[in-house]
Amino acid sequence: MQFEMLYSKIHRARVSDANLNYIGSITIDKELAQSANIPAGMKVEIVNINNGERFSTYVIYGDKKGEICLNGAAARKVQVGDIIIIIAYATYTQDELKNYQPTIVQVGEHNQILSISNDI
Repeated sequence: MQFEMLYSKIHRARVSDANLNYIGSITIDKELAQSANIPAGMKVEIVNINNGERFSTYVIYGDKKGEICLNGAAARKVQVGDIIIIIAYATYTQDELKNYQPTIVQVGEHNQILSISNDI
């Protein structure tokens, strides 16, 4: 049996930009994404705390410190300054769940890392 579980999340990130004219995806500061064990190209779910929108896209790495930019159609679902949660899921076998530890990254007002834990 397979279980779809939380793999990692970046909690309460602030949208720093929205680029309607880009092809698509979410641009995340590379250091921040890697701290959450999220590789470029991974599918993520975005939860907008400000307006309740939930949508999926894929990650690309950005070079700007603290960058969180929604691109393409996703740019219409956020406003600069909105607080979002970036969630990645993975599929695990029952045996893999014995050592299951998702990565939770809490960020501050400028998307700086405040803490990294494995607690849900």
